[in-house]
Amino acid sequence: MSNTDAATVQRTTATRKHWTATDLGLIAVFAALVAASAIVPGIPVGALGVPITLVTLTVMLSGLVLGAGRGFAAVGLYVLLGFAGLPIFSGGRSGLGILATPSAGYIIAFPLAAAAAGYLAGIVIRRTVKYRGLWLFAAAMASSIVIIHGLGILGMMINGKLDFGKAFIADLAFYPGDILKNVLAVVIALAIHKAFPDVLVRRVK
Repeated sequence: MSNTDAATVQRTTATRKHWTATDLGLIAVFAALVAASAIVPGIPVGALGVPITLVTLTVMLSGLVLGAGRGFAAVGLYVLLGFAGLPIFSGGRSGLGILATPSAGYIIAFPLAAAAAGYLAGIVIRRTVKYRGLWLFAAAMASSIVIIHGLGILGMMINGKLDFGKAFIADLAFYPGDILKNVLAVVIALAIHKAFPDVLVRRVK
């Protein structure tokens, strides 16, 4: 094997074909983290009362740290437990009735956004060293804008009976907070990846 090939092997990562007990533990821990962030009282915004919460912070953090599959599983577990009746949605809400509220689009989007951020984070961690924080921030913002805000607007249009323009304007109120929360999620994720280099990808030895 040439030096180039050896270097290539060292830079590649082993595919996670099976989740270990550690993986399952991380999924449970991050699901609990998302639930805990929802306990912090939200700030209702606009006439529809969709709250600004810390949940988007922990959703993005789950994806940036765990990757697509485990990030989706962690946030999906949180959502499923909320649908099952545990009062872990913002304001202590729970149950399938949440799907009839203006917040429905945001809640449905959370696992998908974690998966998207996790997929992009995997690429960033494997392929970059320089400006890694900026790339992770871009991954978080792209996932937030396209998925969380996109489905959030759709939810307000369907359940809040708003037209697109009004729903779009209502959604804009969440952007400043999301930018700050994504910055914080990236800072925490970088610290975790530095302390535990294999938490997202297993490097070939």
